[in-house]
Amino acid sequence: MFNDQLLAGRRILVTGGGTGLGKAMAERFLQLGAEVHICGRRKSVCDETATELMDLHGGRVVSHGVDIRNSMAVDEMIEAIWTTSGPLTDLINNAAGNFISRSEELSPRGFDAVANIVMHGTFYVTHAVGRRWIAAKQRGNVVSITVTWVRNGSPYVVPSAMSKSAIHAMTMSLAVEWGKHGIRLNTIAPGEIPTEGMSKRIKPGDEAGARTKAMNPMGRVGTMEELQNLAVFLISGGCDWITGETIAMDGAQALAMGGNFYQLRDWSDTDWNNARDSIKAQNEKDRAKRG
Repeated sequence: MFNDQLLAGRRILVTGGGTGLGKAMAERFLQLGAEVHICGRRKSVCDETATELMDLHGGRVVSHGVDIRNSMAVDEMIEAIWTTSGPLTDLINNAAGNFISRSEELSPRGFDAVANIVMHGTFYVTHAVGRRWIAAKQRGNVVSITVTWVRNGSPYVVPSAMSKSAIHAMTMSLAVEWGKHGIRLNTIAPGEIPTEGMSKRIKPGDEAGARTKAMNPMGRVGTMEELQNLAVFLISGGCDWITGETIAMDGAQALAMGGNFYQLRDWSDTDWNNARDSIKAQNEKDRAKRG
């Protein structure tokens, strides 16, 4: 679909680039000639991903360990990239957190676990990169991963619905404010693309997406390749007049079914207990990896 070396000369940061959707996008950028930087709290995971991708495709992938909830740590990482590698040309805001829960059972800590990564962290990275672009009179692209239900909300994932909606608002707002600087911001709102960690937190018992397939107008879930292709297009220069937009990629599921978690209204206490156990097990697995 894309010319070889389409992204040659580009330097792209992918937050949450060590696993899942972020890793897939980072890989495609690398294949097309970009220098790729990935970051995450688990630096060891990012290191492994960087080595794996370079062994497969050559090129350069640089790994950074950072907690994007910490604004000072974010600024230090961005400054280090500028100093040691050179200015970024593109930013992919992918790092996120989410889990299903009845809202009356949420704790402040649970809410903050999502909001601090998704809303605060995304702004911190975007601001640290954007103000450097403006100071240097450099054009740039920001692509953020959101969700289809920024347009209609969603029960049972209220922290994520609120935080992703904030990114949606940030994208529209900064597209207008920073347009004069040649900085574009857009978001991709993918439907379900199964990944191990996220699927276990928001689709426990249906990690392969069987329920989604049954409800989706196209009868399937999304693929990593489709996400990769859309992300590449948005930063490719193929249509630089697109800015401030949220592009849904979900087989029309949001149009047909709302694209959210309303169907969980029928869950019993047992269903919720089982989901909580599944989420807890995945969290413990992730903590063990960080250790």
